[in-house]
Amino acid sequence: MRTFRLAGALVGAALLAGCAGTGELADDPYAVNDPLEDVNRAIFELNLAVDDYLLVPAAKAYRTVVPELGREAVQNFFANLRTPITLVNDVLQGETERAGHTFTRLWLNTTFGLGGLLDVATYFGVPPAHTEDFGQTFAVWGVEDGPYLMLPLLGPANLRDAAGIAAGFFADPFNIWMGSIDMDWVPYARGVAEAVDTRSRNIETFQTLRETSIDYYATIRSLYQQRRSADIRNEDSSSPSGNPISAGRPATE
Repeated sequence: MRTFRLAGALVGAALLAGCAGTGELADDPYAVNDPLEDVNRAIFELNLAVDDYLLVPAAKAYRTVVPELGREAVQNFFANLRTPITLVNDVLQGETERAGHTFTRLWLNTTFGLGGLLDVATYFGVPPAHTEDFGQTFAVWGVEDGPYLMLPLLGPANLRDAAGIAAGFFADPFNIWMGSIDMDWVPYARGVAEAVDTRSRNIETFQTLRETSIDYYATIRSLYQQRRSADIRNEDSSSPSGNPISAGRPATE
């Protein structure tokens, strides 16, 4: 019960952020609204340590041990698990055509794709998969982003997206099912596994980004803001997929 109250509080906080406004920042989706920068930078350094000493070694081992076809099946499986949340948010945003595509992909891949291990929907001509989350839905509803946040282990966010993360966790049918059979640890294990899978696909990208950035924190912050702005508008983004400090948060496709 306490966890559901926490989720409700975060969602309420994001809705309040929509009333608070951000002045001129609201006119520029890439403007910096980072009043907690000192704290955020400290958390960023902690996240980098976790990434360097735990996540990257695990991702490299995973990439070495599991062949490419196996990794592709794992990626498909996790993408299929996320599809119900995408479907809900498609509907909440009034995106009926995209909702139809999402539903079609879900039942085809779950039924004929061995529970999502195979992306058979693509072979049937269904449009490419996309993702939607509650943070994007709140944005479509007019909720402003609020201050930039660096969440421990979860990486870049803002107040609105932090609420979206909480809402998505507790609304996920898989997580609800696991809770109903007293296997509450499974969603967290799933999050770690997804993080390792995602990190295995962007090791070189983020290593190069880190080596070439004058201020890595500012670079990640900028990329996050650009990517989320593109996500909300349902546009393609050139920003790297995922981030190196987002244990438990899959990449946005």
